[in-house]
This record gives sequence, structure tokens and C-alpha cells, in this order.
Amino acid sequence: MHNLLDDYAHGNALRETSAHLKLFLGLGAILLSVSSTTPIAPLFVAITMSLVTVILAKIPGRIYSRLLLVPLSFALLSAGVVAFMHGSGQTLFSMQLFGIDLVIKEEGANLAALLIARTFGGMCSLYFIALTTPMIEIFAVLKTLRIPSAVIELSMMIYRYIFVFLDQAAMIHSAQMMRLGDAGTKNSLNSFALLCSVLFLRSWEQGERLIVAMDSRCYDGKLDLMEPAEGAKPRAVFAVAIYLAAATAIAVLTR
Repeated sequence: MHNLLDDYAHGNALRETSAHLKLFLGLGAILLSVSSTTPIAPLFVAITMSLVTVILAKIPGRIYSRLLLVPLSFALLSAGVVAFMHGSGQTLFSMQLFGIDLVIKEEGANLAALLIARTFGGMCSLYFIALTTPMIEIFAVLKTLRIPSAVIELSMMIYRYIFVFLDQAAMIHSAQMMRLGDAGTKNSLNSFALLCSVLFLRSWEQGERLIVAMDSRCYDGKLDLMEPAEGAKPRAVFAVAIYLAAATAIAVLTR
């Protein structure tokens, strides 16, 4: 996932567009999606942000749809629970399962639809940022916003080493499976415990190596980030402003 997102973030058609503008568009769309009181505005955001990501940024539609399947599956599961557990009003659906009456009422169905729309709109906006803006540019934007340097540096190291340790965990798990470490519940639990302990020791050792490497490169407590030299083009700023204004108008008129 890390390699996939970074590859497209560095090679998409909107790569040269201002990172400030892309972050402003993505975060603005996320806020509109999660604050809307009806599904119409989040669905509008989801459709338009998907079109921008696939058509303008030229992200393959097959890859993009596969990325959306995971959060969408969680959203559908949560929406199903909300539909059955909440709400009042007219009964839309009812069934009996193992002696339990399962009923979907009008208010519960509306709340479930709003939950799916908000999740879909927010995730499409978040994927727009992830697939069009490299993380190093996001950190550079945070620096221009006067975020404390310690927070930015910690975020950079955490982002980097999350995937390093995931790779280590995958390698250890593969080695355990090759030695039948998952044969039976007891072996699986022992293998998981060993994986956690080894991964903890590896992370400790990696941290010590990181300190030595940074000290050998004259680390003085500050990591330099190159700030973007070019600003946003007027046409792009105007297009983003029009889009956010239209989405806001839809959210207000349909509330």
C-alpha cells in the first residue's frame, strides 16, 4: 500500500499542481462531507472527487475502485448495524432471525444512508490527497503553516517506520508459516507472541541504528524540508473556489 500510494502520488497528472491547493481542496471536501446533514452533498463530493482523481489525475479506475472497497465494506457493515439498531417512524423492513425481530425503520434507514454517504465522500477526498500529493510535500506544507518542527519530524519518522516494521512483520510471519507455525490454535498463539516480541526487539534496534546514523550526519535536532517554490495558478484557485462554493451551496440548500 505504501509503495502503491507513493508511486501514484509522484507520477500522477496533477503532480505539479500546488500542494497547498490540493490539501485545501481535499480537506475542504472532507469537512463538507462529515458536516452535511443529508446524503446529497457527500455523494456529490464523492462522485466529483472520484472523477477528478481518475480523469484529471489519471489514476487507473481499477486501482482506485480496489482502494475504495475496504472502507466501503466497513461503512456498509456499520450502516447495517445503525439501520437495525436505531430510529423510529414507518417500518420499511422486518424479519425474524433466531427468534429476534429485526426491523428497519425510516429514521434508521436515513441515518444509515447518511453514514454511508459521509464515509464515501470523506474517503474519496482523502484518497484524492493521498494519490496526488507525496507525503514529503504534505510535511513541507505543514512546515509553512508553522506547525512545530518536533511534530513534523516525529510524523515523518512514524510514517516511514510504520511500513518498515510492517515489512519486518510480514517476513517473520512468512518464516513462521513455512515452519508450520500456524498449525493449530496453540501454535498460532505462540507464533503471534514470538512475532510481537521479535518485532519489539527489532524496533528497538532500529531506533538505536537511526540515532547513530543521524548523529553521524551531524543531526542538530532539525530536519530540513524544501518548501514548494511555485504557488497555485489563478485558474486552479478559481476552479477550487467555485467547486467548494457549489458543494457548500448544495449542503446548505438540502439540509
